[in-house]
Amino acid sequence: MKKHLILGLAATALAAAALPIGAQPAPTLPGSKSVAAISGGTYQADAGHTLIAWKVDHFGFSPYTGLFGDITGTLNLDPKKPAAASVDVTIPLSKLATASAGLTAHMLRDAKEAGGKPDFFGSNPAPARFVSTKVTPQGKLKAKIAGNLTLNGVTRPVVLDAAFYGAGKAPAMMGGKENVGFTARATIKRSDFGITYAIPLVSDAVELEIAAAFVK
Repeated sequence: MKKHLILGLAATALAAAALPIGAQPAPTLPGSKSVAAISGGTYQADAGHTLIAWKVDHFGFSPYTGLFGDITGTLNLDPKKPAAASVDVTIPLSKLATASAGLTAHMLRDAKEAGGKPDFFGSNPAPARFVSTKVTPQGKLKAKIAGNLTLNGVTRPVVLDAAFYGAGKAPAMMGGKENVGFTARATIKRSDFGITYAIPLVSDAVELEIAAAFVK
């Protein structure tokens, strides 16, 4: 009996190993598109996985993209009352990243080096901040998030077109916390915030593409 059991297990293992790669069971992702995976409450921004990509037109030759990261803040969310949601995040402009060390240095150049006023943010810029004022659901998985963006010492209203991306519990090796993620887009005019360098050669319009992750 024992011999038959061992032979049976061996045959099963060999059969599994012989399956083509495409026939192997696919790993199950911990996150899903199900709103039911959201328990609700107060979530903290995941600074390591929340990014804001910005894009401008460069001289009409090409688009140019950079990133802001290390974003902190909170999200208050009740999946049964999406219109009551609120978000408050802070973006450290000093953590600006581009693909060019020279351009990054230019955008963070000291005011004295720039001749008095910095061309873009200066060497020690105050963090930007977005605070929502109204959330308007657009179906089950999308919403328009109106809020106030403070950038370069100026506060202006901005509307984000946001979409639910996924939710669920992270694996134990990753902390086991509940995660919820969203994407969002918006277009702002940098001149509204007093950043006018090289307009229109470098576009006034700045497209924002946001990947926002929160944990609880």
